[in-house]
Amino acid sequence: MADPPRGNRLGGMALANGLLVHGPSHWAAAVRDDDGRMVVASGRKQLFRAGRLTDMPVARGLVRLGEAFAVLPAVRRGLPQARFAMEDRATVGAAVGATVVAAVARRRLRSILAQEIVGAVAGLAPAVLTLRGSRAAIWHAVEHKSIAAYEAGGADEVANAEGHAKEHERCGSNLILPLVVSTVIGNTVTRKLVRRPTFGVRTAMSALSIGAAVEVFSFSARRPEHPVSRLVHGVGHAMQSGFATREPSQSDLLVGRAAMEALIRAEGASRL
Repeated sequence: MADPPRGNRLGGMALANGLLVHGPSHWAAAVRDDDGRMVVASGRKQLFRAGRLTDMPVARGLVRLGEAFAVLPAVRRGLPQARFAMEDRATVGAAVGATVVAAVARRRLRSILAQEIVGAVAGLAPAVLTLRGSRAAIWHAVEHKSIAAYEAGGADEVANAEGHAKEHERCGSNLILPLVVSTVIGNTVTRKLVRRPTFGVRTAMSALSIGAAVEVFSFSARRPEHPVSRLVHGVGHAMQSGFATREPSQSDLLVGRAAMEALIRAEGASRL
């Protein structure tokens, strides 16, 4: 089985019933359907390219996130059995509750900074509830173990994913602290400078905040010994070990292996 180019790092996402992984040009997913049978699918990624703009700081982070989220509709079409972790009613309820909390904070708190901090922290509730109240934490660990195994030893090592840590240094949890800080700062500055920000202004500031957070995330991955990186990774690791991941079974790891092997085949075929 041919490996995709080893210089490219893989990404992934825990589903409610399996694992989605993606490489430079393809995605693959494996899930357990309602009858417990394993179903696997793969396909090409939609890539966003706009010349040098896509490689500029801040913009490149938005491009990467955009490409990752653009995979989701393709997964829905190619693998109808897949269930996304954020689809359950409890998560939707938590999202509504977070919106209410943020609205109340804006009315009751006088400080704009305090309002934004409460809103940003409340916005984490849906993700926390999803990971604590479902099997998503198990699939999250399958994602980390499977990708870590491949990055450590290539396709042959994927079969040994059980021996790898359930926490991963590039987990999206490491994006949480930078994103909360950049969002709070961006929204606070915007509201202080613009009395009634328009939708366009708010959208632009949100994009800037997300792009800046991804830059910090990438910096932390490149320079893990830097004090900022240690803080970012410390918060992310605490979230992963505390509630965002749980040790999977051998049956769960077989699903992760199937997803990884499907991705390796797809990426290998794309180079022929």
